[in-house]
Amino acid sequence: MKDIGFSPAEILLPAENIDMERWAVVACDQYTSEKEYWEKADAFVGDSPSTLRMILPECYLEGPGKEERIQSIERTMQEYSDKGIFRTFPDSYILVKRDTESGTRYGLVGKLDLEKYDYSPASVSPIRATEGTILSRIPPRKEIRKNAILELPHIMVLISDSRRSVIEPLAEKRETLEKVYDSDLMLGGGHITGYLVSSEEDRNAVNSALSKLSDSLDPENPLLFAMGDGNHSLASAKSCWEDIKQRLSAAERETHPARYALVEIENIFDPGLLFEPIHRAFFSISKKSFDDILSHHARKIEQETIKSLDEANRLLKRRKNSFILVSGSSFILYTLDGTEKSMPAWTMQSVIDEMLGMKKGEVDYIHGINTVVRLASEGAIGVILPDISKETFFQSILNDRAFPRKTFSIGHANEKRYYIEARRIR
Repeated sequence: MKDIGFSPAEILLPAENIDMERWAVVACDQYTSEKEYWEKADAFVGDSPSTLRMILPECYLEGPGKEERIQSIERTMQEYSDKGIFRTFPDSYILVKRDTESGTRYGLVGKLDLEKYDYSPASVSPIRATEGTILSRIPPRKEIRKNAILELPHIMVLISDSRRSVIEPLAEKRETLEKVYDSDLMLGGGHITGYLVSSEEDRNAVNSALSKLSDSLDPENPLLFAMGDGNHSLASAKSCWEDIKQRLSAAERETHPARYALVEIENIFDPGLLFEPIHRAFFSISKKSFDDILSHHARKIEQETIKSLDEANRLLKRRKNSFILVSGSSFILYTLDGTEKSMPAWTMQSVIDEMLGMKKGEVDYIHGINTVVRLASEGAIGVILPDISKETFFQSILNDRAFPRKTFSIGHANEKRYYIEARRIR
């Protein structure tokens, strides 16, 4: 089988008598400003075995008691392993069917080779980041992984498979596969079903389809797997592996479990995969000052006041290199020319960097246009960015490298990946 960087894994799932709704918990980097969500999850789980006891919600990452929480995670992993909480499925994938408010999407859980992943801005590796990696976010996440015996993935990785050749054939035959879990997800997460993909025929079909995708890429810039969610978790796994492999022989490096990370790959063209831009709100800065800073990063700026938000959004979909500025109750369509890069998010990042460097204002990253409009009515300057095109997503990364941080989100918070599968990493 061609080594394309994604392969079957020895996957651990909870025993059949475990309450799956209490077992599965949403990604740790969600609801970071809403501890009440995690308190509800804790109350709902109670004493039942749960992935909640093996992860650290990021709302607690910087707070007191972090070390005790990490030690508790390590003890729980060992306890669950010793008490037979897990079933083991060797050399397998898991086909995931996820039903959310945005629709039904499919994914495939397997392991990525961290030797083929590089999160640096200049990366041309087959697996790479889609947004800028903040190096300061890696060390605290390494603390959780470095002594853990298991990993649990909330990582979603995208492939660009317009022919729907990798995941969709498995989805079409899912009723012939063994169903290994089927459950509602807690606190409004929708429903999830998992199917075992373990036959040699199916594994070979996945590898063959991915190999064909790989063969179609530019060998000098072969982007096959692009991060969707969880880049800092994958970057932490990579950093841990770089530490571990220094102590290994060449032969040991080939098979050590920490060389790999369990992820779910999804096809960017899956209609159930919702892409949303993340907007900006600027505080304590005037529109004139904003315009002055913006003029340093675009050769030409056109402004057109639009009567309504709906009309502005229609124009935004048709105009290249544009965004909507919301000031008070006014909607102004900005169209830029002569910018360093083609995406308005990049230009906004340049504005943000200069503004913060001058200590002139503050910025927040906003999910949802209605929130931007509300903040603008309260005195902020809102910036509505255009939708992210699935058709040009991969090409944009090839052209401009990784997007600036907080460019896009895949679905709403309760649509993110839930922890279910695990894998031994030591």
